[in-house]
Amino acid sequence: MKVLVAPDKFKGSLSAQEAARAMAEGLAEGWPGLETLLRPLADGGEGTMEVLVKATGGKTIPFEVTGPLGEPVKALLGVLGDGRTVVVEMAQASGLQLVPPGRRNPLLATTRGTGELISHALDMGYRDIIVAVGGSATNDGGTGMARALGARFLGKGGVEIPDGGAPLTELERIDLSHLDSRIREARIAVACDVANPLLGEKGASAVYGPQKGASPEEVRILEDALARLAQVTARDVVPGLEDRPGSGAAGGLGFGLMAFLGAKALPGARLVMELTGFYQMLEEADMVLTGEGKLDEQTGFGKTVVTVVEEAGKRDIPVVALAGMVTEGAFSLRERGLTAAFSIAPGPCSLKECMEESFDLLKRTAREVAFLARIFIARA
Repeated sequence: MKVLVAPDKFKGSLSAQEAARAMAEGLAEGWPGLETLLRPLADGGEGTMEVLVKATGGKTIPFEVTGPLGEPVKALLGVLGDGRTVVVEMAQASGLQLVPPGRRNPLLATTRGTGELISHALDMGYRDIIVAVGGSATNDGGTGMARALGARFLGKGGVEIPDGGAPLTELERIDLSHLDSRIREARIAVACDVANPLLGEKGASAVYGPQKGASPEEVRILEDALARLAQVTARDVVPGLEDRPGSGAAGGLGFGLMAFLGAKALPGARLVMELTGFYQMLEEADMVLTGEGKLDEQTGFGKTVVTVVEEAGKRDIPVVALAGMVTEGAFSLRERGLTAAFSIAPGPCSLKECMEESFDLLKRTAREVAFLARIFIARA
């Protein structure tokens, strides 16, 4: 019996690597001698760079770049083990975790630092670039990123408008004549953890703006701003990208990467699986144990867990998912092949308490899964 342990991070408490270790330790306690294969995963959100770098034997390089509110932040650039592919994790430079809750402001937050990381990668000679776009504090359509690489976003009189999402309502023209020429030599993949379009009720502003601190009125402002960006982009650069899956990722950074850098959006979870050898490990597995911080209706839209479920289902391999919280919406995953889902919460407790004890709680729940599997296998 081989169990493939393949979780994503438990956001705010455990990295994917820590979650995998907790699960493996629990399985070993519940079924001594059970063989486990560990493959921490990610889907384009926070932690993607770490997963890819560690799985491929790569390295990280530190830089100081512009943070989401314009202040300097430390960010890592990941170089994969092949020595030619780099990972830019936008959360490192433009992520929500970089902004205290009381200062979150998607009207003004910028992706400029993400563009600076791409520029550093180009400076070092890298031309194969993966941009992981989850976990953003921004809603600027990727314009800050593009500015860092030479793009200009002009208002009335040809004056450059300020960074941020809200100023895009004043956009009149986009000038890419000074865009870094090395972009034409680069192959840029956008690792998306969502498939949202740029605009509309499922778009960047409506769905994710409130998570970044936007009020209902500010969501309307941001929607109008991105609509204006899409309109001017269609005229000055390339039309039709606002409806592409993933264009709404990271406050429209997906849109900006596709429109201004010619990037291709790819499902982040499958990209990570391919680069980390997940599929080879899956062929050896009799069961998969996966998980993430919260299983809900959003899980079904390209996240790690649903992708694991779908890939295992193609091979008739049962999948058990563990999470800090399992909502009713998560059980729709059964129709896509999920065997069972369990919350690791021990009972009534605060979120803070559960997150502080998450390693032990995850380990304990994995142990119980092992006890159960062991009995059924023994009686089969």
